[in-house]
Amino acid sequence: MKFVNALIQVMRAAGRAGKMAGVSATPPGLRAADADARLLAPFTAWPDGPAGAALSQFQVAGMHCAACSGIIEGALLKLPGVEGATVNAASARLALRWQPARVALADVLAALQAVGYRAVPDVAAPARELRRQESRQALWRLFVAGFLMMQVMMLATPAYVAEAGELSPDLDQLLRWGSWVMTLPVMAFSAGPFFSGAWRQLRARRLGMDVPVAIGIAVTFVASTGALFDPSGPLGHEVYFDSLTMFIALLLLARWFELGARHRAAEALEAVAGALPTAAERLRDDGTSERVPPESLRPGDRIRVAAGEAFAADGCIVEGQGWVNEALLTGESVPVVKSMGDAVVAGSLNLDGVLVVDVQRVGADTTAQGIVRLMQQAQSQRPLASGVLDRVAAGFTATVLLLALAAGLAWWWIEPSRAVAVAVAVLIVTCPCALTLAAPAAWLTASGALARRGLLLADLSALERLCAVDTVVFDKTGTLSEERLQLRRWWAEGAEADALLAKARSLAGLSRHPHAQALADGSGAGDWSEVREVAGRGVEARDAAGRLWRLGAPAWVGERPDSDARLGFGSGDCVLWLDLAEAPRADAAEAVAALQGQGRRVRLLSGDQPAAVARMAEHLGIADWRGGATPESKLAALREWQARGERVLMVGDGINDAPVLAAADVRVAMGQGAMLARNAADALLVSNRLMALPQALVLAKKTRRVLRQNLAWSALYNLACVPLALAGWLPPLAAGIGMASSSLFVVLNAQRLNR
Repeated sequence: MKFVNALIQVMRAAGRAGKMAGVSATPPGLRAADADARLLAPFTAWPDGPAGAALSQFQVAGMHCAACSGIIEGALLKLPGVEGATVNAASARLALRWQPARVALADVLAALQAVGYRAVPDVAAPARELRRQESRQALWRLFVAGFLMMQVMMLATPAYVAEAGELSPDLDQLLRWGSWVMTLPVMAFSAGPFFSGAWRQLRARRLGMDVPVAIGIAVTFVASTGALFDPSGPLGHEVYFDSLTMFIALLLLARWFELGARHRAAEALEAVAGALPTAAERLRDDGTSERVPPESLRPGDRIRVAAGEAFAADGCIVEGQGWVNEALLTGESVPVVKSMGDAVVAGSLNLDGVLVVDVQRVGADTTAQGIVRLMQQAQSQRPLASGVLDRVAAGFTATVLLLALAAGLAWWWIEPSRAVAVAVAVLIVTCPCALTLAAPAAWLTASGALARRGLLLADLSALERLCAVDTVVFDKTGTLSEERLQLRRWWAEGAEADALLAKARSLAGLSRHPHAQALADGSGAGDWSEVREVAGRGVEARDAAGRLWRLGAPAWVGERPDSDARLGFGSGDCVLWLDLAEAPRADAAEAVAALQGQGRRVRLLSGDQPAAVARMAEHLGIADWRGGATPESKLAALREWQARGERVLMVGDGINDAPVLAAADVRVAMGQGAMLARNAADALLVSNRLMALPQALVLAKKTRRVLRQNLAWSALYNLACVPLALAGWLPPLAAGIGMASSSLFVVLNAQRLNR
């Protein structure tokens, strides 16, 4: 918690200093806005730029039901400078859109504390400490309730098994007093979350699941206590201390499972966020190196990564070869070999060898940070259907309270001694825990399962939209094909082709053009001088004999003899022609076949030359393809398909894919794609494994099926048990077991999506 305390103290001091005329709250040369931005940076993004609103992520402790989300959101929206607040009850995450210049972070946290909740900025250390405290407290409550429940059950057993006259009245009364004493810690400590939650909900004029639970617990305890003190009084002589303690223990057990699932999701997020190293070795132009923090790196820098170190930025290998473990980012447990020209992502681990990496993306633009933002966004999100369920649960709770009151009054006239038990049973059995957990449990479990396959959801509602997809449209370059070109064939005029190829590869190592990088093999740059890169044409240099060689566009090197040649290499009459071709991703054909096997249309829509698009389509078995498409024509084609009633999933990676991605029904961007394309996407395919797409479509339908099962279970459970409770055939103990079991069933049923 040291980070959070220091952060709050600094911001409070800055706020006080800002009110003092002529006193600066920041060091010389550093504006206050810059200082605040740096303090907030670990858990804040600025989607509208530095002058816009901040979007901060927090973890919240003390939440127990969906109604807590509304209480927190309502309290924060009253603060000046808060533009929006969204709380996901299942993951206990708060996404706050606010103006730090108008409201201090300390005021935000104080507003949450005033309504009974604690929150910390969503950075690893304080969040882990908060989860540890929450988990330990929940375990203690469960232990106290479970241990004392067993003692109460032992004290209550003689009354159940003894024959008439075997248990003397004074011994029976002594056992009841013992049960009452054992129940007191359960009521005062273990049941505390239910009472505090109900009070917060009532104070905020909301009805959540804690209200009927707290009323049921309180009424049962008061009625049993009244029967203990005055067995001949109006509350009768029956006591329910055994049922009460078991009910509380079962409820706490269900919440313990829910808490564990929530914490595991948070730990998975932190594993990605904490993968970046604390320092990187940056190479200087003079050949020396320096250790710098990852924040100091800039695109174009070169860093050296030793065996056992993690990559501090996204980039491309320019020297060395080795095995890299990308499991943390892609879900792939098997290390992959990386060599010159291959892309690496921040957070992956170099297992052997020394690699030199040309930095391409740093900071918030890296794949790792993009993953963190997407996971935070998804876990802070509350889909529309979840809000509908919250309103249904609130209305259902109000109906239950009226029904329980009516049942109690009716039984007061029929059999007063059973009135309290019937009312309590109705309150307990109809608690809408399972109803409010049905959707978030399924959505979060499914998103976690997809994340392990390398597909990260930025919008949980995409799971429902995936179920309606009947058409999948792929971009070609960087999506269906590998980012690097491959040398398919080569031929020479006036010299030995293989000898010229070796010479061409050495010159290619001096150029950073993608075509040259595809040709370079890392064998060394050779003895070249007067190296010059000619924009739009290629690279030229002189060999040891002073002869000028060119590598680049065939028309620049010499007369182009064949339309298949993408590169030429030569000097005078000695010319080597090279055909560089795109290679499809390793699982592209399998993914296309799987999608077609599911009965979905597969189309290829690319801006590349029609001949190249036709080759790729033929290789992968895609009959419907279009080449030479501009961003405008791509969008027009998509609109045409949608006008026919098709539901389109678009997969792309480039800047020119952003418009068509934004218009598609479901949008998936490749993990190495352009930032603009990634920002327009519903999901990010960080593993670049296309088989995750047909798997996601199957999992989406399974998720919808599990969600419907959960909702159906909740409805059938209430339809079956409410009449039994109203008729007096369902005692409070059985009602408590049924209600806790229904909540546990919903959570465990959702866990099947992890398979």
